[in-house]
Amino acid sequence: MKWSLAICLLAVSTAVGAVVIRADVDDARYRVPASVFPALADMPGEGHGVLIAPRWVLTAAHAAPMQMQGMEEDVSIGGVARKVKRIITHPGYKKVPEQLIKEVLATGDLSKLHAFLDSSDDIALIELASPVTDVTPVPLYRGNKEVGMTAELVGKGATGNGIKGQDAGSSHRTVLRHAFNAVVGADARYVWYRFDAPTSALPLEGITGSGDSGGPLLIGDGASRQLLGLASWSKYPPDHPFLKTWTPDRPLVEGLYGEIVHAVRISRYIPWIESVISVPVSSSASPGDG
Repeated sequence: MKWSLAICLLAVSTAVGAVVIRADVDDARYRVPASVFPALADMPGEGHGVLIAPRWVLTAAHAAPMQMQGMEEDVSIGGVARKVKRIITHPGYKKVPEQLIKEVLATGDLSKLHAFLDSSDDIALIELASPVTDVTPVPLYRGNKEVGMTAELVGKGATGNGIKGQDAGSSHRTVLRHAFNAVVGADARYVWYRFDAPTSALPLEGITGSGDSGGPLLIGDGASRQLLGLASWSKYPPDHPFLKTWTPDRPLVEGLYGEIVHAVRISRYIPWIESVISVPVSSSASPGDG
């Protein structure tokens, strides 16, 4: 999605989803054909979602309205354009206030922004005009044991590597890549994982970055995959070397080793998801309309 200058300066704390890779591993090893995950939904321009039922795509709330206000554009699933009927945002989703952005830009203190993002329910459902019959939806992970799991992330957005960070000039819609990471923490709304340097990284370690918010975090292989999370926001820990020299008049460099990515914790939202998609197709309203 296209951000204002202020949001661009704070990008490391907002939209995520592209795959940023290890600096010592060939990019070709991360590239995969679309057939690897056909349930991936491409938003207009950039951003992702996941087909979870024949008529329903799940995505990050901040990805859906900005792309599809008025629902004049389609989402693409399996390379086919699908008409959108409506977007239902979780009632607990909160947009970042402009005043908070101004405060962060004035002070360079990102902690209040991170706290705000952590308090927001960044999830939305997109109802399609017609059911998808040629792609199998992905089941939702229903447990609560995410911490310690190794998960797969998928995206087509901007890329880069852990030493240089994400290439600021890279397109936000590139080729499909995947990577893997270990979930190291969780709270009520989010799970998170860290971009480790090669000495402690997985063979295809990677993180999400700019351009593909709403993209999936998956466990399992092939037909056994389950949706664990959705790319939402990221941050550097307070003691990260980059933040020690960063000032608000300089752009934040995303994708350096040590960055922590937060993904919407699907297991928390299953009751809300089911309350929405269980409403009959003929109904004009849904529980939890936002």
